[in-house]
Amino acid sequence: MSEKTSNRGRPRAFDRTAALDAAMKVFWQKGFTATSMNDLCEAMEIGSPSLYAAFGSKEQLYAEAIRRYGEKGVPQIRDALDSAPTAKLGVEAFLRLAARSLACPDRPSGCMVALSSVASEGVAGLAAMVVEERKKALKLLEARLRRGIKEGDLSPGTDVKSLARFFVTLQQGMSIQARDGATPRQLDAVATAAMQAWPAG
Repeated sequence: MSEKTSNRGRPRAFDRTAALDAAMKVFWQKGFTATSMNDLCEAMEIGSPSLYAAFGSKEQLYAEAIRRYGEKGVPQIRDALDSAPTAKLGVEAFLRLAARSLACPDRPSGCMVALSSVASEGVAGLAAMVVEERKKALKLLEARLRRGIKEGDLSPGTDVKSLARFFVTLQQGMSIQARDGATPRQLDAVATAAMQAWPAG
């Protein structure tokens, strides 16, 4: 039998990363509960036995998808904050990044982590994970604001925790607005307005 014949009908190699990215987009768009196994198998182009063999369960797959989302997004947030010369410009860069990415037409709108309802659904093991993922942006903002105090572009008396939470709350609200159809330009206008709340002096 020739090599060509022997390869006929052979299934293509399973690309685990591509399958995970496909599952992530489904979860991102529909949420954990509303996503069915049929939805996942169709998007990942595999059968349910292969899905279970590769990822274990729907819960384990969602956990991996959340981690994958964070691995892609957190470095972008960190870079936006840290590469700016001042804390104010870093936070502004964070919000403008959100405006572009949350309403990007090439992927589901909004932030997968911010929009996840798993944290309030009592799904064992997943709720705490989602909450921890949400805290990552808050911690990055707090760190950048503390650096701003150290470098002298923020007052030593600045309430870092409250200010960081304020801007994270804005970003999460922008996520909901994006899911409801807000455009990057509209969200960028929100970022501009939000910066008016920056502490004087």
